[in-house]
Formats: sequence, C-alpha cells, structure tokens
Amino acid sequence: MEIKSLKIGDVIPDLTLKAYYNDKEIELKSADYRGKWLILFFYPADFTFVCPTELEELAMMYPEFQKQDAEIMSVSCDTVFVHKAWHDNSPAIGKITFPMVSDPTGELSTLFGAYIPKEGLSLRGTFIIDPDGILKTIEINDNSIGRSGKELLRKLRAAKFIRDNHGLQVCPASWEPGDDTLTPGMDLVGKI
Repeated sequence: MEIKSLKIGDVIPDLTLKAYYNDKEIELKSADYRGKWLILFFYPADFTFVCPTELEELAMMYPEFQKQDAEIMSVSCDTVFVHKAWHDNSPAIGKITFPMVSDPTGELSTLFGAYIPKEGLSLRGTFIIDPDGILKTIEINDNSIGRSGKELLRKLRAAKFIRDNHGLQVCPASWEPGDDTLTPGMDLVGKI
C-alpha cells in the first residue's frame, strides 16, 4: 500500500516515535506536542558531512526556538543506537538537547514526502506544525544543500504572527518581527 504524503493544511496523524533523548531511548507521541509548535527536521544519516553543520546550528539556536514555544525533533533513518553513538562521539552532535527521532523503516520520512527508497535515506526536509497539529511549512532540499537555522526561525515567527492575527495580516518576503505586514485585499486597492 502506498502512503500518501502530507500537504500544507493537513493535520498530522497521531504518531508514536522512538528517539534518543537525554542519554536514553524514549517513546514520544506527537499528540503530546499539541498546544506547542513542532518542528520536524529530517536529515539523511548520522556520521555524515553536511548534517552536523545543520544540527549543531540548530542545537545552538534551540533556546531561541523554545522562546517561541516551539519544540524540535531531528529525524533520520538511523536507529536510536546509532544516534547515541553519534551523540557520544561528535562534539557538534553532543550539543543537541532535543530528541533525535529514529525512522529505520522510512515510514515517517515517507509520510512527510522526504524518503528516498532506493537509498533508504531521507532528504533534508523541514516541517513546521502549528499547535493544532496542522502542517504549515514544507521545505525539502537536495541532500547536498544545507539549510539555515536563522531562516527556519524567521519562518516560525512568521507562522506564529499569522496565527496570532487570525490571518488578517500576512507577512511579505523576508519579514521579521516588527516589520510591516500586509492586509489581504486592502493592500491591493489602488495598485491594480
């Protein structure tokens, strides 16, 4: 049976995930994160080259995401034991204090449209999920292209602003908190 990938606006299903977190294997339930923003940060594999640069940056920025009432979970197709080995042996990965989710079957990566079946790996996929469990952003990159934690934080802040303003204001390109926003419909008057 083919698994249909999630799209923007879909509610993520209740998921039970195994993860390496706080020096042990744990089981997480996505439903426990309702009421918070959730970022799923997929990457190809542990013990690789680009991944530690992204994950170290995310680890350093994690307190900023937490200030936005957001939690982060990194995800790869490695087992929990491989996550532990990488965390224990890499100075960059040792800085991670958020859960490192294990997806050895590729089922989670497939659900989010990031799985590469021929390689058994995930693409670099980043997904922002709102407090109601609704998928708000999707970013999927080729595995040779690293992502920006700063841009991810900017997108999270924009998504939060839209939610807090009930969609009555929208964020233009490169919007940062405090910048001007647009009012749908109103900002087009006189410009057509």
